[in-house]
Amino acid sequence: MKLLDHVSLTVRHLEQVRAFYMEVMSVLGAKVIYDVPTAMGFGERNSVDDYAHTYLSILQSAEACPDSRRHWCFRALSIQQVKDFYSAGIATGGQCAGAPGIRTYHPGYYSAFLLDPEGNKIESVFHEGEL
Repeated sequence: MKLLDHVSLTVRHLEQVRAFYMEVMSVLGAKVIYDVPTAMGFGERNSVDDYAHTYLSILQSAEACPDSRRHWCFRALSIQQVKDFYSAGIATGGQCAGAPGIRTYHPGYYSAFLLDPEGNKIESVFHEGEL
């Protein structure tokens, strides 16, 4: 089951988070779909003939407000990719919200959590045995 088609995350100042998202999404292999002054998009959009994809939009909004209980989780292809996601995020202004490591959610759940420069929480996960 692929439940999500796309999601949007809002920030007050896109310029403050642009480098952060460019780096963490690049590490995960998500290509830039668009990048304009008030919005950016990553991943791959669906079409009538090909609907197996997802994408993320980062939208500038004066009403943006982080919530510590809300987060977005992105799949990684390896433990190393989770580590690289974390390192890239820290290097571009993100904050640690959970260093790379095994979580107790289920056996083989390896993830890292970051706060973007505006406080939105994101995660990258690799489920060992997934490949």
